Amino acid sequence: MERVTAAPAALRDAITRHARYSVAQPWNTLSSRQIFQCVGLAVRDLMIDGLLQTQQRQRQADAKHVYYLSIEYLLGRSLANNLSNLGIYDLCRDTLRDLGADLADVEESERDAALGNGGLGRLAACFLDSLATLDMPGYGYGIHYEYGVFRQEIEHGEQKEKPDNWLASPTPWGIERPEDACLVPVYGRIEHGVDRRGQYNPMWLGWRFLIGVPHDYPIVGYGARTVNALRLFSARSSHDFDMQIFNAGDYVKAVEQQIASETVSKVLYPSDTVPPGHELRLVQEYFLVACALRDIIRRYERDHQSFDAFPDKVAIQMNDTHPALAVAELMRILVDERDLAWETAWEITQATMGYTNHTLMPEALETWPVALLEHVVPRHLQIIYEINRRFLERVASGSPDDHERLRRLSLFEEGTSKHVRMAHLAIVGSHSVNGVSALHSRLVQTTLAPDFYRLWPDRFNNKTNGVTPRRWLVQANPLLAGLITRTIGDGWITDLDRLRALEPWANDGAFRTEFLAVKRSNKERLSRVIAETTGVTVDPDSLFDVQVKRIHEYKRQLLNVMHVVHEYLCLIEDGTSPTVSRTYVFAGKAAPGYWAAKQVIKTICSVGSVINRDPRVNGRLKVVFVPDYRVSLAERIIPGADLSEQISAAGTEASGTGNMKLAMNGALTIGTFDGANVELLAEVGADNIFMFGLTTDDIQRLRADGTYHPRDLCTHNPHLKRIFAAFDSDRLCPDEPGLLRWINESILDRGDAYFHVADLPAYLDLQHRVSEEFGRPAAWAAKAILNVARIGRFSSDRTVAEYARDIWQIHRV
Repeated sequence: MERVTAAPAALRDAITRHARYSVAQPWNTLSSRQIFQCVGLAVRDLMIDGLLQTQQRQRQADAKHVYYLSIEYLLGRSLANNLSNLGIYDLCRDTLRDLGADLADVEESERDAALGNGGLGRLAACFLDSLATLDMPGYGYGIHYEYGVFRQEIEHGEQKEKPDNWLASPTPWGIERPEDACLVPVYGRIEHGVDRRGQYNPMWLGWRFLIGVPHDYPIVGYGARTVNALRLFSARSSHDFDMQIFNAGDYVKAVEQQIASETVSKVLYPSDTVPPGHELRLVQEYFLVACALRDIIRRYERDHQSFDAFPDKVAIQMNDTHPALAVAELMRILVDERDLAWETAWEITQATMGYTNHTLMPEALETWPVALLEHVVPRHLQIIYEINRRFLERVASGSPDDHERLRRLSLFEEGTSKHVRMAHLAIVGSHSVNGVSALHSRLVQTTLAPDFYRLWPDRFNNKTNGVTPRRWLVQANPLLAGLITRTIGDGWITDLDRLRALEPWANDGAFRTEFLAVKRSNKERLSRVIAETTGVTVDPDSLFDVQVKRIHEYKRQLLNVMHVVHEYLCLIEDGTSPTVSRTYVFAGKAAPGYWAAKQVIKTICSVGSVINRDPRVNGRLKVVFVPDYRVSLAERIIPGADLSEQISAAGTEASGTGNMKLAMNGALTIGTFDGANVELLAEVGADNIFMFGLTTDDIQRLRADGTYHPRDLCTHNPHLKRIFAAFDSDRLCPDEPGLLRWINESILDRGDAYFHVADLPAYLDLQHRVSEEFGRPAAWAAKAILNVARIGRFSSDRTVAEYARDIWQIHRV
């Protein structure tokens, strides 16, 4: 596309034109938010030019596309990222300065597009950036939620969920496409009949229509050669009321029916603890795949007369189990609507679909009650039954008497109520099943789906996650990015392996000094954020010990708290001053219905309040919980981190991407042998990372032999005994007696499901070594520089290139 950098006047004219004709106000009366709207629209104009050129180029090449189906996309803010990828960030800053505006203020006025809850959604966003940067033909499909993940407020230490209406102010990025709206049938019944050839012909009748209206968000790659799109669907009811209801005089009921249809895209992850929320979540998942599949097929049929070439032109990747109904929906379209033979349709479906598994946690592996599927998508349930029948017949032909194996492989889970196992549906319906780190992929094969792996070993593979350096280094940490570019050039931005050229500079005193100055500046910025959001003043010269991620028991924020309490007790009871001052930074959201996770937040806040107010501590320890963790906040916290806490119980974290972002920004990792930590260790070297704790095999053995007794371990370790005694007393919660006793009950009395006590002694010892290392700034800086230099493997460009080569078979256009 034509680069705007050659014509600075054009950008100024575009911005002021939108002020006049889009916002309809004089420039000197505009607020920062309105200026953002003008700048965003001017930038979108450039991206639309690129989008149209990209689509024309890809269509002329009859290129194979990947279509990425994800229930989440955690995009964050887009202005700075788009300006940077277009190559006009400096031009826009200078143009706005000439117009009397500050680009930094304009950026702050943009609301995060928080259409995701954590790593799953952020990974999807990183993949879109990499696809465009690599010039790969790729579309993302998702839901255009009106309310994203909730806005988190902390009141008296408790998480309060507030609605996050990110669309309350118009966004300049989305392009509504009503002409491409999709009709989505839901509910209804199946009538059994035969066709004119005497073949069984089930008819799905009595359904109600939803209308999916697409909104395209252009995704510009770095260098602006390629602009792909993320297509998000909002739900609309039919334009017509149910006239029978209306004519019967019940106007209110007619309107209510219309409103109910539109709730489908209202909110990300409605609560599934009550039946209506559970049903709505299923409808959402079907709405996503139905809209996506209709749109994909419409695109394909525009240029192709038959489905013979469908797998050669279309790759569909299911991001976890949420889109697994895509298997049944594609079969339904091919068999019911396009009249293909079942065998032909199944061959096409398997060759087209790929499935990424993101979790080993049983509670996160989706299953749906058969009764609910029959109510919402009765034809799809019928198709799943038929897929299962044919699949089990084939399995049984090789081992007809192994009924237990058939039970394990079945798409249906028997019990008090019958459920469909969505992971099984995704595995059976795909030609590729991948995990997201080497360790996780091995566990998928050996513990999650061993029977499937033995059946189809070639179907399983690993694709270790990555993050985009454009967002997480160029944009989030411009000071470090600038230092790197001045030192080794800018080729690393699209080829992260080139950061290896920094390795010799780890021993250069002047470079280390500059590197530490960049870190100090980022810590000062983070200190201001902490003061503004929590009211706590922290010392930028202290060690910033950071754990930022979703709050969950397996991620073990409690293990971190145990170390905090240990340091506090050593200080006030033993008179042992910490080797270095520390600021413990926590951030993350707990699922609204997850009591234990919300208690973890309450615990962090209570412990922090006691420590921060204790005059005996004298500022040597500070504990802060920064509310409302989101992409824009992560961009402030991550560059300021000295120590990255990646301490999940081994075998529970599929990959992690926070570990990659923090190391990329020069934080040293303290971590367990879990997820991608294992690969991070291999890349950065054992001398530049702090690893501890049980391995996955250790934990599996302890679980199997029943020899793990956390209370006994505490009894024989005075440090552990003192920590848990503090939780049992009220010294860490003087204003709320008994607040922390749940910790002892959960860990000491109920078996410690995530092995906090088993790993705690090694964690405490290693944290002492961390403090000693931080007390030697030159040596610490060298280790941090080597973390940056050796992070190249964890670029999402590498990950996407592997997907493209091994699974999707797509190429640059």
